[in-house]
Formats: sequence, C-alpha cells, structure tokens
Amino acid sequence: MTAPAASVPAVSPALSIPDFVTHWQGHRALTRRVIEAFPEDQLFTFSLGGMRPFGAQATEIHLVDAMTVTALRTGEWPEPDWATGPTDRASLLAAWDQVSTELEQHGPHTDPAFFTRMHALPWGEMPGWVAAIYAVDNEIHHRAQGYVSLRALGIEPPAFYER
Repeated sequence: MTAPAASVPAVSPALSIPDFVTHWQGHRALTRRVIEAFPEDQLFTFSLGGMRPFGAQATEIHLVDAMTVTALRTGEWPEPDWATGPTDRASLLAAWDQVSTELEQHGPHTDPAFFTRMHALPWGEMPGWVAAIYAVDNEIHHRAQGYVSLRALGIEPPAFYER
C-alpha cells in the first residue's frame, strides 16, 4: 500500500532566486565556451544562411544580460546602445566575465518582489520573472545558432548539457 499523498513532503514548484542565478550562470558558462570555440577570425565575420555572425549574436546576449543584471540590482532597465559593443573575442569575454561577476555578486540578493512587479523594458512591459527568463531564452536561442555555425566551420561545439 502506498502512503497517502498528504505524507509526501511539499516540493517548491519553482527555483529559488539563488538556484535561478546558478542555472543562468550555467548557461553563461556554456555560451562563453561557444565564444571561445570560434576561430578569432571567424567570430565576428562568419555568417551562415542569413544569420548574423555569432560575435554579433553574443554581443546581443551580453547587452540583454547586462541590462537584466542591472535591473535585478536596481530595478532600472537602461536600454543598451545596440550599435556598440565588443568587436573582438578578448573584449567580448572581458565584458562577459564582468556581467557574470555582477550576476554572482548581486543576483542571489535580488528582492523577490522584483519578479512579480511589472517592468518597462525597451520592447514592452512585463513581470520581472518574464524578463529574467527572456534573457536566458534569448541566450539559448542565439547559442543554438552558434552551434550551427561552429558545425558549418567543421568545429565540434561544446556539449550542450555541460552547464
């Protein structure tokens, strides 16, 4: 006979804020390895099937993540200058690492109310949790395009499950 459902310990249906930050950092670490896998001369130049070069896509990920990490800390969503950003691997990785450090330091301490409050982002108004998940989803989407480009260049991409 099985135990009644009431005796089963309750499990939280959602990640804690520190767990969400850890999850996101895993994605950021994997995308960093994708950036590193590109030959320096191909990161910002190789294009396939009309996609932007992965360096441009990674810069977009960086700008969205930087804006989101700022919002986690301050509640403000400063729109990035989408036309600027790193133009070589070293500066992209340095900027990437800076955002990862800020996320590590400030992300776990985000006010829980941030996630349920409505926020005005450059592309519309949404709850904080939707905006935070968007940053991760955007990264996954563009990283997948990076995988396609790496394979087209004959390079085995990092294992997607090693986060």
